[in-house]
Amino acid sequence: HVVWKWRRCPGGIFMEFLSAKETAQEWGISLRRVQKLCEQNRIHGVQRLGKIWLIPKEANRPSDMRYTVSKDQERNGRA
Repeated sequence: HVVWKWRRCPGGIFMEFLSAKETAQEWGISLRRVQKLCEQNRIHGVQRLGKIWLIPKEANRPSDMRYTVSKDQERNGRA
């Protein structure tokens, strides 16, 4: 379930947000990993509302800085 379907952002723009749990499911990574990415401000447009992270639905998954070649590139044969 979407925590905030639409929320007014700076500049009067409305954006659709997902929870950290929904984002983790969509990106295929753990909830804890999404929370750490939010804490490190590596997801563009992320916002904190109390104890809840709000992640823009259009946000792209940041590259994993622990690897020189991303797993997506490796799967697609671009390594």
